[in-house]
Amino acid sequence: MQLRMTPPQAALDRPRIAFLGLGWIGRHRMQAMAEAGGIEIVALADPDPQAVAAAAELAPQATTGGTLDSVLEARPDGVVIATPSALHAGQSVAALQAGAAVFCQKPLGRDAVETASVVEAAQAADRLLMTDLSYRHATAFVAMRNLIRGGELGHVHAVDLTFHNAYGPDKPWFRDRALSGGGCLIDLGIHLVDMALWSLDPGALRCVAAHARIGGRPLDDPRHQVEDFVQATLEAEDGTVIRIACSWNLPAGQEAVIEMQAHGTQGGGRVANVGGSFYDFAAWRHHGTTRDQIAGPPDAWGGRAAVDWAARLRQGQGFDPEAGRLVTLAQVLDDIYRVAGL
Repeated sequence: MQLRMTPPQAALDRPRIAFLGLGWIGRHRMQAMAEAGGIEIVALADPDPQAVAAAAELAPQATTGGTLDSVLEARPDGVVIATPSALHAGQSVAALQAGAAVFCQKPLGRDAVETASVVEAAQAADRLLMTDLSYRHATAFVAMRNLIRGGELGHVHAVDLTFHNAYGPDKPWFRDRALSGGGCLIDLGIHLVDMALWSLDPGALRCVAAHARIGGRPLDDPRHQVEDFVQATLEAEDGTVIRIACSWNLPAGQEAVIEMQAHGTQGGGRVANVGGSFYDFAAWRHHGTTRDQIAGPPDAWGGRAAVDWAARLRQGQGFDPEAGRLVTLAQVLDDIYRVAGL
């Protein structure tokens, strides 16, 4: 495919957006962006014709196809990628080199090497690159970050983060290491590690202990199997201890357990999902044995990361150095896998 030049970004009245990968998550982000307005949906692609047909109901004017090439033929300003993880890095690099900004589902790459290749391509093309780390846009997690960054909790010396999904993924590729890059850690734990990095800004994180299991036992064939349970302890440069736990199909007593607790020298804070929900969160500020609720549902946060990316495109934003933190995130995940022996 012939690549087009990448001139400096200019403000765009209505960025022309293409969508690659039109399963539930791809269509959800597409709908959120369409409802927010200010974009033109110009191309849709997925190997599944039924998924394309469902998405076309939201954007009947868009061209349709089954591949990345078909969406790039529309010369979009940006591409939203929601395909299996093994495809993310290569498709993102191709889109960036073709002159399009990229909004990609997590993980951006299956490891730090793949992730860095995408960030380098975005920098070379001076194009906006963002990953759908959607919990950063949930009001409860924003409130927790503000407590920490604002110094209200004093020195935060310990953080516990949990994400147990009582169901697990429904697509077979999630359980194929070559296609997914890993199991519950890279699927769910990536949000936990990102929340620690985003909230604390701790510099480098070092994994000091990690355990991975499948069906309650160590993995017999880590080259092909993926983990369904992980516990890990990370340590920041200043000594802050961060513990994470994530799983698929754990008998959690509810659909999901998603939680963050921060322990500081002047107080604490907690974010937790409400009633086992994947979407409803509340946050509390802890004062010894009492607490004050500082955020709660309803909060329609799911599509905000995608909407934010589109808004930045309209402003003409090119490469954002913040994308470099995606490499740091991937390096921490790689370190956990290494310590866990995977």
